[in-house]
Amino acid sequence: MKYVIGVDLGTSAVKILLVNQKGEVCQEISKSYPLIIEKSGYSEQNPEEWVKKTSEGLTELVQQFNGNVKDIEGISFSGQMHGLVLLDQDKKVLRNAILWNDTRTTAQCQEIYNVMGKERLLEVTKNPALEGFTLPKILWVKEQESQIYERSRVFMLPKDYLRFRMTGNIHMEYSDAAGTLMLNVAKREWSTEILSLFNISPKFCPPLVESHECVGTITAEFASTTGLSEATKVFAGGADNACGAIGSGILSEGKTLSSIGTSGVVLSYEERNDLDFKGKVHYFNHGEENAYYTMGVTLAAGFSLSWFKETFANQEAFDQFLEGVDSVPPGSNGLLFTPYIVGERTPHADSNIRGSFIGINASHERKHFVRAVLEGITFSLNESIEIFRQNGKTIDTIVSIGGGAKNEIWLQMQADIFDAKIEKLSSEQGPGMGAAMLAAYGCGWFTSLKECADRFIQTSKTYYPIKENVETYKKLFVIYQQVYTQTKILNDQLTEFRK
Repeated sequence: MKYVIGVDLGTSAVKILLVNQKGEVCQEISKSYPLIIEKSGYSEQNPEEWVKKTSEGLTELVQQFNGNVKDIEGISFSGQMHGLVLLDQDKKVLRNAILWNDTRTTAQCQEIYNVMGKERLLEVTKNPALEGFTLPKILWVKEQESQIYERSRVFMLPKDYLRFRMTGNIHMEYSDAAGTLMLNVAKREWSTEILSLFNISPKFCPPLVESHECVGTITAEFASTTGLSEATKVFAGGADNACGAIGSGILSEGKTLSSIGTSGVVLSYEERNDLDFKGKVHYFNHGEENAYYTMGVTLAAGFSLSWFKETFANQEAFDQFLEGVDSVPPGSNGLLFTPYIVGERTPHADSNIRGSFIGINASHERKHFVRAVLEGITFSLNESIEIFRQNGKTIDTIVSIGGGAKNEIWLQMQADIFDAKIEKLSSEQGPGMGAAMLAAYGCGWFTSLKECADRFIQTSKTYYPIKENVETYKKLFVIYQQVYTQTKILNDQLTEFRK
């Protein structure tokens, strides 16, 4: 039996999967590492922590592996997007990585609009200038840490730095490069226009490769450290959302993903590179060659639920916390929740907006509030689905993963609010499985990622929309959509009182 490894380099931990040719997960190891938060709005990590913890995890995996390490043929990666790693001429890290959830770059985002214009930026990159993207971080370092910037010779993204440390080779693949705000997404090349406007050398940008492309083998040093064979092939990998899509089988038109973790993502496969969503949703290169995906983001999806539980039912297990929700009718007896507790991303890129409970009355019990939170999160995700549909996409089947796929009530709720068939996977491994599939395809086990998905991914249960619930939720969704505009001014006025 042959094996591949999928490495998912997340924000709080690295997750490593050993997968065999049947798509079975034979081993799973996770190693956590800390965030560095020097002040409000800052979020950084030491890139060496990624290397150290991944090395430890791979060493542990090899020690537990009963077969011949030479049968582990390949390794690939999924990684947190947008994070900035700067290397000097000796390929040494110059400062901590600035992560995707760092929000210090509002002024640099405005600078990008001032220099390039919003419309032209959207034409080239398919995305607006948001604080999370990489270009604003580069401009911040250029302005605030000029000595470090002057010593910089190349920038990298998190998983690409980890892969560089394993192979000694520097590359970036399209799905992650699409989140830098420097890639011409349709042409699949670094934008010479953007680089010129911001006086960035083309040499500052790594060579671009396909996600399934072999970019080398692991070094003798890394093999000695972990116990892996020096013959292990290393593949470029993909951005976490692209790999999550691959690992969920989102590899053809009409396929859509609903992923509810701390944040929530609705992601839909696109064959075309010329759709115009006017920046309302993200539009990135997929991990599959010459494919794309559109994506909407709810900043506090599962986080809204965990916040509510920790605040009002901290001692209870989640099953106990959710008891009685199934006895509450759709609409929670006239109670609405908006999950804007840390701001919002799609369709409202608004860092000041905050969440609301609307319609509280004396008859409401805790179970009504819990159901309203579940419905509010799902309504927020549905805003992205509605944008897709308004732009002519047919969305009738949605694969649900993450926390939203762990509860039968929530799965049915998604079917009813999205008005679509919801599929729950028999084995859900998300981005780590997508990374493993890229390695399996790269190793030649399959002729395409779709063939790999047919072997590796199975649906365990399907949920269908209930007509009367769909009609109820359509009426409620219209009201939900009004809450943002009705509360925006109030929230802006409350900003000065927040601590």
